[in-house]
Amino acid sequence: MSRVRITVLKREYYAELLDEHLPPDAAERRVRRCGVFEDGQVFETARSCEKPDGFCDWAWRDIQRDVISVAFGVGHPWTSPRPMAISCCTDGKRPVVFKIEPIERSQDA
Repeated sequence: MSRVRITVLKREYYAELLDEHLPPDAAERRVRRCGVFEDGQVFETARSCEKPDGFCDWAWRDIQRDVISVAFGVGHPWTSPRPMAISCCTDGKRPVVFKIEPIERSQDA
């Protein structure tokens, strides 16, 4: 099993969804992009694939299966080079897109 690097590729913002589905005075409307992450930010996992320090709990739940898949050398079959995955959190108004790639392969894998 490999350690894994998680890179924040892009933080999105869908104003039209907020306009349509939140009242005009909602505090959530004032938040443009995710404030937990920054574009280009990098995190690394230990071999145990535990959530890195400072990583959003909700985003971790969303991408954890892809992190484990990459750690075991599988990743997504539609990405290149393999093993690698592109994944995102499920915040429909402010999703964050992550690149997940192995750092090293264990000699035992």
